[in-house]
Amino acid sequence: MPFVSLGLSPSLCHPLAKLGYTTPTPVQTQSIPVVLSGRDLLARAQTGTGKTAAFGLPMIDRLLVRGGVPAGVRKPRGLVLVPTRELALQVHKSLATYGVPANLRVTAIFGGVSIVPQKKELQRGTDIIVATPGRLLDHMEQRTVDLSGVQILTLDEADRMLDMGFLPPLRRILKALPRERQTLLFSATISQEVVRLSADFTRDPMRVDVSAGQVMAPTVTHRVHPVSDQRKGDLLTHVLTQAPVGQALVFCKTKHGSNRVGDYLERAGVKAAVIHGNKSQGARTRALGDFKAGRVNVLVATDIAARGLDIVQLPLVVNFDLPLVAEDYIHRAGRTGRAGLTGRAVSLVSPADRELLRDIQRLLPSPVEHVVVEGFPVTASSHEALPEAGRRHQGGRSGRGSSGPRSGARQGSGGPGRRPSRPGWRGART
Repeated sequence: MPFVSLGLSPSLCHPLAKLGYTTPTPVQTQSIPVVLSGRDLLARAQTGTGKTAAFGLPMIDRLLVRGGVPAGVRKPRGLVLVPTRELALQVHKSLATYGVPANLRVTAIFGGVSIVPQKKELQRGTDIIVATPGRLLDHMEQRTVDLSGVQILTLDEADRMLDMGFLPPLRRILKALPRERQTLLFSATISQEVVRLSADFTRDPMRVDVSAGQVMAPTVTHRVHPVSDQRKGDLLTHVLTQAPVGQALVFCKTKHGSNRVGDYLERAGVKAAVIHGNKSQGARTRALGDFKAGRVNVLVATDIAARGLDIVQLPLVVNFDLPLVAEDYIHRAGRTGRAGLTGRAVSLVSPADRELLRDIQRLLPSPVEHVVVEGFPVTASSHEALPEAGRRHQGGRSGRGSSGPRSGARQGSGGPGRRPSRPGWRGART
C-alpha cells in the first residue's frame, strides 16, 4: 500500500521514497487517515514503528499543503509536546525532513540551551513547534510565543510525560490553546492515567492499537541473569565483552549510579559515555554523537535521558538496575529490535529485585529466560527471586564464557574486578 493511498497529498508522498519510506507501517496505515479526517486520536504502538511519521506527515499535510502558507509572519499552527530534549531534537529533525516539499518551518524549544536563539526563531515565524513543557512555559511567561493559532496538538510519549510529573504544566499549556483544535496522543503503553488524560484533553478520540496484544516487538529476546549486588559490575563487563555484542545501551535508575557505572566500565577497558539530566545539553549531544559514530561502544543512561534516542541498529539493551515502574521496561527494551531488526534485552537481577521482576513479567506475553552465568554463583535467596519457568545454567566446557568476569578480577587491587566488592559500589543502585 503506497502512502498516497492513505490520503496524503502527492507532493508529500513523492520524496518519501528517497528517505526509504516505501510501505507505511501499521501505525501509519491506521493513524494517518484519522489525522487527515480531523478526528482526535489515542494511539498505542511499540517504539520504533514510525509514530513520528504517523502524526507528522498528516499534520504537515493539513496545516500547510491543504491549509496553505499564510501571508505575513507565520504563527504556530501545530504543537508537539515531548518529555525530553533528545526526543524534541529527533522529532524536529524528522518533521523538518518531511516538510521540505511544503516549505515547512519547524522550531525546537527545550531547556539546557540558551533561550535567545529560540526567541529569534519564534519572532521570524514558524509553523510547528516541538517543545518540552518546561521550556515552553518559560516562553509563555516571557510572552515570546503565541499559541492562540494552534490547530493540532500532539502529545508524544504521553505516558512518559505523566510519569515525569508533567501533568500540571500540560494543563497550563492547554489552557493557552484554542478549545477548537485536534488533539493526538501517541504512546507505547496506554495506562489508566493515559486514558484519563485523553478523556480530559480530547473529544471522542478514535482508538488505534497496532500492538496486537503485545507491548514489545517480537524481534526482541529477553533474558535475566541473577547476580548479587556486589558482583553486578563484573557481570556487566562480562555481558558487554562476550562476542557478538556490538554497541549497547545500559540503563541505571539514578544519575549518580550512571556516573559510577560509566567510570567502572572505562576502568575495565570498555569505551563508555554517560548521559543524564545533570549533563549539559552539549555534553549529552557529544556523548550521543560519539556513540552513533562508534567512538564509544556503550552508552550509560537514566530513563529520562534515554527517551527519544534515535538509534536504529542497537543490538543490546542492558538493565543494570531494573526500573521501579514496570512499564519503563517496555520503553527501555523498545530501544532495541526496532524497524524489524533483532535485539536483546538483558537484565541483571539481584534478590531485592524480586517484586519488580514479577511486575515486568506480567507485561510480557511469555516467560523471560533466566540464565545463571558460570563464575557468578547464585545464593539460595537470589535464586528464590526467579520463577521456575525459563531457568537454566550457562557455562560448562562447551561455552564457559568465564574469561570476562575472571579477567576483571585479575587486574589488581585497583582494577575493576575489585571495585564491586567495596561497599561504595552500592551507590550505583541508590
